[in-house]
This record gives sequence, C-alpha cells and structure tokens, in this order.
Amino acid sequence: MPPGKRLNYQHLYYFRTVAHAGSLARAAAELNLSVPAVSVQLRTFEERLGERLFARAGRRLVPTDTGRTVLRYADDIFRLGRELQEALALGPAARPLRLAVGIDDVVPKELAHRLIAPALALDRRVQLSCHEGTLERLTAALAVHDLDVVLSDAPVHPGLRIRAYSHRLGDCGVSWMGSRALVKGLRARFPDSLAGAPVLLPTDDTAIRRALDEWFVKLRIAPRIVGEFEDYALLGEFARAGRGLIPVPDVLGRHFREASGLAVLGPARPVEAEFFAVTLHRELAHPAVAAICERAGKLFG
Repeated sequence: MPPGKRLNYQHLYYFRTVAHAGSLARAAAELNLSVPAVSVQLRTFEERLGERLFARAGRRLVPTDTGRTVLRYADDIFRLGRELQEALALGPAARPLRLAVGIDDVVPKELAHRLIAPALALDRRVQLSCHEGTLERLTAALAVHDLDVVLSDAPVHPGLRIRAYSHRLGDCGVSWMGSRALVKGLRARFPDSLAGAPVLLPTDDTAIRRALDEWFVKLRIAPRIVGEFEDYALLGEFARAGRGLIPVPDVLGRHFREASGLAVLGPARPVEAEFFAVTLHRELAHPAVAAICERAGKLFG
C-alpha cells in the first residue's frame, strides 16, 4: 500500500469473505450484495494495495502469495474484533482486568512473585502478563502504555528521559550467602574473610551493586569477582553450585536457605536493598497496581 493511504477495512472484509468462500457468487450471497458490487470492491482494494490478491484455479478464486499474507492479517484483525465485542458484552464488572508488569532483571523472581500476589487476590479477575528486561527497556515500554507498572531496585532517573513516578515499596538489609561448605571456611574473620573470596554479583548498572562496591571500598576489601549477572535467578543457581557468595535481600533469606540450600555468612551493613514500583502517574488509579503498592509494606515490615 502506498505510504500515507489508510487501510479500508470494509474492503478488507469483502476480500476475506471472498477468500474463504472461494468464489464471488458465494461471497456475494453471504454479504447480501450483487456479484458486480463485490467484484468492484475487490478490484478497488487490489488497486489500492497495488497487488493482485487472487488467481483462478479452475472455477475457484485462490489467494496469491500476497493474498495469503493479507488473509492472515485479515483473520487476525477480525478475530480481535470479535473478541472485543465479546469483552464489551460482558460488562465492566465481568471483564478481566489487564495487568502488564515489567520486572527489572535484578529483582529476584521470588520477590517479584510476592509483590504481585496481592494484585491476583482482588475480587475482580486479573489477567496478568509479566515482562523482564533492563530498567531502560521496561520504562520505554511503560512510556507507550505497553506496561502498567515496572518493578525495580531503583527509582527512575532523569537520564531515561521519561516522566514517570517511583513509588517506594520497601527496603531491607542485605546479607552474604553461599553454599554451606564455602560459608564454613569464611565465618571466622568475616567480613575480612571476603578478601580474595569468590563472589557473584549483579551487574554494575544496578543500585545494589553500586552500594556493594562502595561497601568494599570502605572496608578495603577486594573479593574475587567470579561472575556478574543481570538475572538474579541465574546468580542464585551459580551460588547453589558453590561458585561463590551472593548478596541476598534479607526479605528473601529464608527462601534462599530452603529452596537453594544456601547458608548465611553475614550482613553487609549498612547496605540496603530498595524496591520501587514505577508508573506513569503519581496517583495509583489501576486497582491491581494500587494493591501491589499498598501491600508491599507488610512484606518488608
């Protein structure tokens, strides 16, 4: 289609009907129109697209390669239209509430689950979709309304060039954890024992990593950085395999002990892990987002 011209959905509907019917006559009967009228509409649509959409195969009309492409899109478009009508027919109370959540890679998955859980406990049915990525990519999706909220370990900063609001969910201390064998040999002189010890850290673009780097400098400790991870779940798997110590928000200490078999070495005081819900609006109008923010305090309390 030439640039600047809008798609005529009535033409698209006629085309789709002909494609599924296989002939102008059957399509005309289905549309309650004359054969010449359908033929004119179809020809106009082809001229507008600048492509032939049908070829003859005996007495049938079959889509060309371009026609098959158009038909796939047409089927999707009109399927969505039917779904829209069905959703509207349910009424606002019966319609599922859409909740699209962006989860910063550095936010532990178990914590994200706990933060989101209150949204799924609403009286109204919630249709949840979760997306992971960097804060920059997720806030870009938030800006175009592809997401309703982003869960992050840091407030949105001016460098992202998006007008958004960071709602503080809570904070907690951070402790070093690792396999029992690794922790056992480092307890005696902690935190000095971290000098040269293997550690697994979040990447340096995260708030908790920056705080830990400052902590190391203040204590004049230089650990051996074995790996850096964007994904906290992967970081935890390496720790479970005994590859190094990891910094764990205290709110998740029990989970890492029970699920991964890790042991606590000691606290990284005064380092704290903070978590935020980033939205486009100061007021929390979305009921599910409001539930996340309102109940987060109990999780960190």
